[in-house]
Amino acid sequence: MDLLFTPEQEQLREMTRAFFEEVSNERAVRAAMESEQGFDEGVWQRIGAELGLTGLGIPEQYGGADCGAVELGVVMEEAGRALLCAPYLSTMLLAVPALLAAGDDAANRDLLPRIAAGELRATLAWVEASGDWTADAISLPARASGGGWTLTGEKSFVIDGHTAELLLVLARTEQGLSLFAVEADAPGLTRTPLETLDMTRKLARLDFDATPARLVGEQGAGDAILAAVEHSAISGLAAEQVGGAQRALDMAVEYAKDRVQFGRPIGSFQAIKHTCADMLLRVECARSAAYYTMWTLAEDHPEAAMATHVAKAYCSDAYFDVATESIHIHGGIGFTWEHPGHLYFRRAKSSQLLFGDATFHRERVAQALEV
Repeated sequence: MDLLFTPEQEQLREMTRAFFEEVSNERAVRAAMESEQGFDEGVWQRIGAELGLTGLGIPEQYGGADCGAVELGVVMEEAGRALLCAPYLSTMLLAVPALLAAGDDAANRDLLPRIAAGELRATLAWVEASGDWTADAISLPARASGGGWTLTGEKSFVIDGHTAELLLVLARTEQGLSLFAVEADAPGLTRTPLETLDMTRKLARLDFDATPARLVGEQGAGDAILAAVEHSAISGLAAEQVGGAQRALDMAVEYAKDRVQFGRPIGSFQAIKHTCADMLLRVECARSAAYYTMWTLAEDHPEAAMATHVAKAYCSDAYFDVATESIHIHGGIGFTWEHPGHLYFRRAKSSQLLFGDATFHRERVAQALEV
């Protein structure tokens, strides 16, 4: 397994970082998070049409660039560094893997080229009101109706669920967990934005009332689809957490060099030095966990499932701890609404809980090891 980035992947990082620095500076982030939609439509169009980032994880036969988890991870790391407000996680790391895992060629030919072109935003409605991220907790029923299907029930904590143009929904038929596609304007569908701690990542509740849906793939294939999505989503989120943690560390170090107290920079004090060193250690360990997960998925390595659980557990806590310490180093200014530190803190906390917290994933590791 080659754990080095290729020149092309490094160029992707440089291009993506430069673009995000332009379109996702602090002012743009604040404007996006305070809007009802949660992102800038013009920026999203540029992400797809100008940079081609919406085609990275999509095979060439469906209009994509046929890249894998490493390239998506590079983009997500830079997105986390810039606190990008855009439906990239929901579309590229939830919806696209779900469609590919379902193996429905007709659906893929219909939907994936539009996603690759940046013309269709999508998400996956996975968890329900209980907040349980396991497949067993999914109870939304799907019923056959007039040669099609209808959904009646509720999904919650759906990333970008209030703005996505395509909703992929996991629901249960008599043959088991299955994947369904629902149009955003489908009758009987109500989408309600949720109030969240992290305003940079919008969540929604979806209510279905005999809402027409299209079966994607085979009935009963939902467990395998969910497993594929889980690995993809966690790998991308871990990379995003690394990017955010690195930026929080950078801000703390910059401030420690500039802030003078008792006639000397506070970074010269032993307590601040040790704190920054501990933060650096957490960031680098998180980076190792996230990068290893990316490569195991890219090469379909047998350790991929274990690596995703380890990465989610470690990166979640690392990002939260680093964001917290960054605010402490900044002192009083770090606690104010005007300082960006709290934006990273909020993203760190929400990401810590997304797709299951660290305790949940450590338990999954323990079960896999039969401990």
